[in-house]
Amino acid sequence: MREELLSIIEKNSRIDLKELAVRLGKEEIDIINELQKLEDERIICGYHTLINWEKTSIEKVTALIEVKVTPQRGQGFDRIASRIYNYPEVRDVYLISGGFDLLVTLEEKSLKDIARFVSEKLSTLDSILSTATHFILKKYKDHGTIIDEHVKDEREVVSL
Repeated sequence: MREELLSIIEKNSRIDLKELAVRLGKEEIDIINELQKLEDERIICGYHTLINWEKTSIEKVTALIEVKVTPQRGQGFDRIASRIYNYPEVRDVYLISGGFDLLVTLEEKSLKDIARFVSEKLSTLDSILSTATHFILKKYKDHGTIIDEHVKDEREVVSL
């Protein structure tokens, strides 16, 4: 039940508990208890709403920043990652493979704010060797949800 429950709520965390119980063939109280266990075990770490900021009057700029670091002896990348993700401006931090070690996502009001964060806060941290900043110009799909509603699905329909 756990895997199916997680798959359903990952796509729609606002699903009604009664509907969830019916879909899983369980009692509502069992679903509530299982969700609580998943939260207590930090398997479910939070619930989020995906917003298309381009349709609001709020200005937001998103940047992906690749970071090359010197890992700390005995701690690897964890210590520097922790220092980075504790900045309130930082949205995500991932350990990645390839030419860089960490991928940091920022959301700010302007390009200038992101540049200031990178130069004044991120680049000045011990262990940071280099950074490369990429700005998100347009989102087409985010967290599995199609954002650009004008893109027509041009895949060919096949029936068996």
